[in-house]
Amino acid sequence: MPSRTLASLLERAAHRLVRGDASAPISEVVQDSRRAGPGACFVAIDGQRADGHAYIAQAVEAGAAAIIVQADARETWSAQVADASVAVIEVEDTRAALADLAAAWHGFPADRLKVAGVTGTDGKSTTAYLTHAILEAAGFRCGLINGVEFNVGGEWRRNQTGETTPEAEVVQALLAEMAANGCTHAVIEASSHGLALQRVRNCGFDVGVFTGFSDDHLDFHGTREEYLEAKLGLFRSLDRAGEDARAIVRAEDAQRGEIAAAAPCPTVTVTASDGEEAEVRVQALSRDPGGTMVRAALPSGALAARLPLPGDYNLGNLALAAGAGWVLGAGPAAIQRAVAGLRQLPGRMEAIDEGQAFAVAVDAAATADALRRAIGAVRPAVEGRLLLVFGCAGERDPARRGGMGAVAAELADFTWITSENPRSEDPAAIVSEIAAAMRAAGAGDRLAEEPDRRSAIAAAIAAAREGDFVLIAGKGAEPTMIYADRVEPWDDAAAARGELRRLLSA
Repeated sequence: MPSRTLASLLERAAHRLVRGDASAPISEVVQDSRRAGPGACFVAIDGQRADGHAYIAQAVEAGAAAIIVQADARETWSAQVADASVAVIEVEDTRAALADLAAAWHGFPADRLKVAGVTGTDGKSTTAYLTHAILEAAGFRCGLINGVEFNVGGEWRRNQTGETTPEAEVVQALLAEMAANGCTHAVIEASSHGLALQRVRNCGFDVGVFTGFSDDHLDFHGTREEYLEAKLGLFRSLDRAGEDARAIVRAEDAQRGEIAAAAPCPTVTVTASDGEEAEVRVQALSRDPGGTMVRAALPSGALAARLPLPGDYNLGNLALAAGAGWVLGAGPAAIQRAVAGLRQLPGRMEAIDEGQAFAVAVDAAATADALRRAIGAVRPAVEGRLLLVFGCAGERDPARRGGMGAVAAELADFTWITSENPRSEDPAAIVSEIAAAMRAAGAGDRLAEEPDRRSAIAAAIAAAREGDFVLIAGKGAEPTMIYADRVEPWDDAAAARGELRRLLSA
């Protein structure tokens, strides 16, 4: 990629040139000093684990031509650039500057796309998948960025970043690749972290979709109000989309009024609930263990199709995706084709079938509400016992542990409590906290503590009998297990398949 001048990259970014030459050519934009090379522009980010301002000297030594620093970190960076022959640019927020520089580097690719953003506590990935499928079925070439996969020009790639919403430079690079591959639309899963940390700045959202809200991520946001405020940022950003912008929200959503107040554009209401008035309605005609026959009614017409996703909560996800698709030009026929031809969504109630006499599924449910919905979705089809494997991530909202433990105690017949990205915390201690919550709820004789996730999955599969249902919850399609000192490859579905094959061969 050809170099650009620092001045050209900063055209849309509020900044102050502290020293140096803004006409300097830039070879790349990086936020990791280890990746800085000759001619690089190093953006010093104050991250959750380390402050990039402490590594400016390393970036300068590696040959960086420019350094972007944050005004309130002057004490940290001033001495490191005192004798360096580099351009120094001061900004109020280096995360916002990174997003501005990354977008400028790639020529502001979102300007060439219609972009839908999906946010909410649960259901984001599934709603993003459905929206993408609907737009593709309508004949649009559509890209996708979500916590599980990317789709660029029809090619599927696993999201290996470990982030639901990747960093801004990754998002902008993907959008640029989509535009270069002829995409006209894109769907982005916008997490609260992604919104608060400016990762989706300059994404030019035309449509914002709200999947719902419950307490979560308070370890990061601090309060429920701040968590919701991060979500509302998506809808406030719709002021750049012009008169065609729309916010999509469920008619029965408790935050509907707050979404409408935040969005400077009309709100489209959808519903999968009886008795609610909405512009887009989805109704269940019949249910089976693997999905639901649905009827969807839109202002442009109606359709019927079988949604191959179990659980009434997925009807709500479909209603939101149909609303977004309709706003962006997809008609009933396209929505019908998308639903009928939907591919298996990785880690979203993903059935694992090796010919065993019991059911096994992997799901991403990682909050108490999501776990309750997941179990509720499959329970009607369970002839025997519901056997659950789950854990809670380390360095995340500790309230999840008690909440998910209480749900497991209430709804599962037996639970193996295990690890889920313990990070710097003791895996056994996290498991013990969840077990304490289950015992307090009266399920002390219906649980086993097994910090090793593979062993927990093996134990659940070994215990299953004909008619039982093994639900492996929490990680979904996440490709790694994160410990304090290492990140290891991991795949719940692969682990389950391996244990099933071992069991059946024996």
